[in-house]
Amino acid sequence: MTGRPGWYEWQGMTDNKYNWRIICVVALVMLAQVGLGSRLVFLHMGENEIYRERVARKRKLEQDILVGRGRILDRNGETLAMDLAVKDVCADPAVITENGHVRFIAEHLARLLSLDSLWVASRLNRPHRRFEFIKRFVPLDTVEDVAALKLPGVFFLDSSQRNYPHAGMMGHVVGFSNLEGVGSAGIEQKFNKYLKGTPGLRISELDGRRHEIYARRSLDIPAQEGSDVYLTLDMMIQYFTEQALLKAVEEHHARGAWAIVQRVRTGEILAMASLPNYNLNEYRTSTPEQRRNRAIAYNYEPGSTFKVAVIAAGLDAGVTTPDKIYDCENGYWMYKGRPLRDYHAYDQLNVADILKKSSNIGTAKIALELGNDRLMWYLKEFGVGQLTGVDLPGEETGILNPLQRWSSISPTRIAMGHEVALTALQMVNMVSSIANRGFLMKPRVVKRIVNTQGHIVYESEPEVLARPIRAETADTMIRLMARVTEEGGTGRRAALDDYKVGGKTGSAQKPVPGGYSDSAHMASFVGFLPADNPEICIVVVVDEPQPLHTGGVVAAPVFREIAEPTARYLAASPDGWGGHETLDIAELSEEGAAL
Repeated sequence: MTGRPGWYEWQGMTDNKYNWRIICVVALVMLAQVGLGSRLVFLHMGENEIYRERVARKRKLEQDILVGRGRILDRNGETLAMDLAVKDVCADPAVITENGHVRFIAEHLARLLSLDSLWVASRLNRPHRRFEFIKRFVPLDTVEDVAALKLPGVFFLDSSQRNYPHAGMMGHVVGFSNLEGVGSAGIEQKFNKYLKGTPGLRISELDGRRHEIYARRSLDIPAQEGSDVYLTLDMMIQYFTEQALLKAVEEHHARGAWAIVQRVRTGEILAMASLPNYNLNEYRTSTPEQRRNRAIAYNYEPGSTFKVAVIAAGLDAGVTTPDKIYDCENGYWMYKGRPLRDYHAYDQLNVADILKKSSNIGTAKIALELGNDRLMWYLKEFGVGQLTGVDLPGEETGILNPLQRWSSISPTRIAMGHEVALTALQMVNMVSSIANRGFLMKPRVVKRIVNTQGHIVYESEPEVLARPIRAETADTMIRLMARVTEEGGTGRRAALDDYKVGGKTGSAQKPVPGGYSDSAHMASFVGFLPADNPEICIVVVVDEPQPLHTGGVVAAPVFREIAEPTARYLAASPDGWGGHETLDIAELSEEGAAL
């Protein structure tokens, strides 16, 4: 015997080892089952709100259903603003870096999206991030090119982008919406609640594969698309207006220019333009000055165009008549120790010629005859120093100092358009009231709002604000203002061959600290046509034209270049706009009498 264990002894030792191993494995399995069972009991029966909420959040689907903004259109249905379907190109950096495709994918995305490849690579080379925007608001045709490459880790999200097909045309009226889809200027801002629509909401549950369980959908509120806003503006008339202003700014080296075309009888604005302007599609690169709508947000001293209000007030109050003669002092008059001059020297002028020749001295004497109280009353009735209420944001009130702040010479200066400031909208609205037989209308730029079902949810109607002068006074003023554009009048360059025009020129020195500038002027013209039956009124303002600066030379020709094609476009008769919408004065007479 060697002392070594026999075969049977060895076999017994081996069986014992296997038995202990089996026992250990069974014990471990039982312990694991007991642990899992205890954990399940703990999770289901215990106080585990935190864990339950975590699971519920992972399985819960709460989805906002995005909605597009409504369109903005001109009065004829030409689209000025609309939403375009686009996509955001996104990436999962963790997937891309794990596969080692950063450089490859960066080069392809940079090429297709017109981006810098190093910048794209820096966005992709972030292994701990699961989401990065590469480029937002990408057109669908470009997205198709990217998708065709099937780049791993690159995906797309649905989005929309506000688009303005005519770039800067009507830009100050239309306005823009920001990247979050919130209206931030013009109609986009003023009527944002109609344009933005109502987003939908869906609440449901997801399965383990992150797919919705439709049977568990607890809430499904459909989205409501934004309504369409139709403007009173006409794109063709706007084009005539903008082109005339561009030409004037270039020809006279002006700092800026603006103009408004208004329907006399209804207050509707057919065109509103302001220079400088900007491209609505690139609003983020524009300056505050470019975005400023000077037609409603720039107070300026109107100069001689303001004389129509003072002379109309004098005629209406009965302190003067068209034939009454005034001594215009040969162009130089000392009043209260301060001189007042005329651009040209005149001796004796009647009221009709005071307006035609634009005599400062003659108009000042009419203002003095009115007296401060009556002058103030008429100016307020014409809307001076008050908001017109136009449906646009950013309107200025103008400046009309209270009587207690007037000096002894204030009425003589106000009479010639100094010591008072208006917006172009206030000026055109004032002259429109004269052309409208004394009815001051509320100006408006929105015609109607239509929802996606085709129902009109808002429609503007003509609204009378005041009646500052009687119809007889208005008729007299129309005849007197028509003489301004005749031979010998300051506005003869505004005259048209086929239409009789009434109007008034204005040339004012710009106020500066301590007085008035000798080199900076505002040139303006405001007028209506046809004078025998006025239908439209136009105001033109040119800021700091050089070297010529008078309204008759600078602004009156711009009026003509707007009025002539507009009249042809509207197929106007010299006696009036036959066949077009008009507001019968008789409809307003009862309301006007109360005013």
